[in-house]
Amino acid sequence: MNSLTTSQIIRRSKVAIVLMVGILGILIVFSNATDYNSNYIYISHILSMDTTNSHLTYRSINSEMMHHRIYWMIMTLETIFTSSCLMGAYQLAKNINASEEQFHEAKKFAVLGFLVALFVYYLCLQVIGNEWFDMDRSKDWNAMKWAQSIVDFLVPALIFLVMKVDS
Repeated sequence: MNSLTTSQIIRRSKVAIVLMVGILGILIVFSNATDYNSNYIYISHILSMDTTNSHLTYRSINSEMMHHRIYWMIMTLETIFTSSCLMGAYQLAKNINASEEQFHEAKKFAVLGFLVALFVYYLCLQVIGNEWFDMDRSKDWNAMKWAQSIVDFLVPALIFLVMKVDS
């Protein structure tokens, strides 16, 4: 451990964090691919607002075709964030001993992956799912805590990733 400098440990920790998010993505994509129906039902209940007891149900989407399309859009975005994070981890690892500027430039796939993940779990689930479709009012079909836990990890991880403290 004494042979590694603080900067080298910081660089390795950035690789590890990006890889962890990539692994999260692999598990999510695998779950969506192997258990399509369970996850589809979740999205369907959120979009149809059938368990919210809300007076805002005029906002609901009740088209099964739209439920599938929105779910496929979410799965596509999850695949993009996963592949971007995995590519980002690879690029960072490949440039682990490069100059400060090269290492910083190697972060672009990871940053893109984190932003796509934030789009899905913050904007799509927490903002739109919660504020438009009243997801938080459903006792059974509420992904708020799960999405929040991902966002709570991603935001500080993204800040740490983009900081130039790894020279």
